Amino acid sequence: MIHTSTFTVRHYECDAYGHVNNANYLRYMEHAAIEASAAVGYDEARYLAMGTLWLIYETDIDYLLPLRAGDVVELKTWVADFRRVRSQRYYEFRRLGEEALTARAVTDWAYLDRETQRPVTVPPEMIAAFTPDGVPEAAPRKDIPDAPPPPPGVFTVQRRVEWRDIDMNRHVNNATYLNYMEECAIESLNAFGWSIERLESEDIAIVARRYQIAYKASAVWGDELLVTTYLSDLRRISAVRHFQIVRASDGELLARANSQWAFIHPSNGQIARVPEAILRDFADHIAS
Repeated sequence: MIHTSTFTVRHYECDAYGHVNNANYLRYMEHAAIEASAAVGYDEARYLAMGTLWLIYETDIDYLLPLRAGDVVELKTWVADFRRVRSQRYYEFRRLGEEALTARAVTDWAYLDRETQRPVTVPPEMIAAFTPDGVPEAAPRKDIPDAPPPPPGVFTVQRRVEWRDIDMNRHVNNATYLNYMEECAIESLNAFGWSIERLESEDIAIVARRYQIAYKASAVWGDELLVTTYLSDLRRISAVRHFQIVRASDGELLARANSQWAFIHPSNGQIARVPEAILRDFADHIAS
């Protein structure tokens, strides 16, 4: 049961580089999953009547080619497996009429009781609706790797959850966590003396190639959050950036992520070598 969504990228969905913002891919994926569920008879009204919902537990996305405003995008999605209380869903992004993938992703969804927010068993009739030809063999799962111990120069920002961050389930939307992380990363660049303007003056841009995000607990309106980041494995053309989001009041871990970043020349899109000055200035921000 492959579901296909087709849409046109809007200007306000793009970032300062003219590419679709990384978090918006997650929004596209969530919307496609909702459409795919409704197409087999499980729309929001039915889930409300059942008193259940699906929430994203983990996301792993690879960014392969940039999408820009005006691109017509074909997004295919399908259920890869069902386990007792979880299900993996796959996604493929292409420009309409082209074979090359622009992004690919997998999400691990958890099936929950809407009131208690505790996992419940996926009913067999739902499994049959999504997989009428039989349940696929369980897709392999790999835990998101643990981050290395933090270096001395860990960077942390505190932010309050605003009303605009809340979705229909009354908690921070999964894509919004990625927005929090990216904003923290940009501020960390400034803190170590490398503003976006300075990077542009060196004809350097840092772009995400992959995000692996694990969602551990929900943040709600008014929560004060601590968003922490640092680097590891900084090489000549790439780096890994680690994130952790905790609730300031009790220290509960809400989300963690590993992201892979590449250095490019924005003038021509070619891979760039990391300037020696960046290696020097970020030394305390890099885990050994």
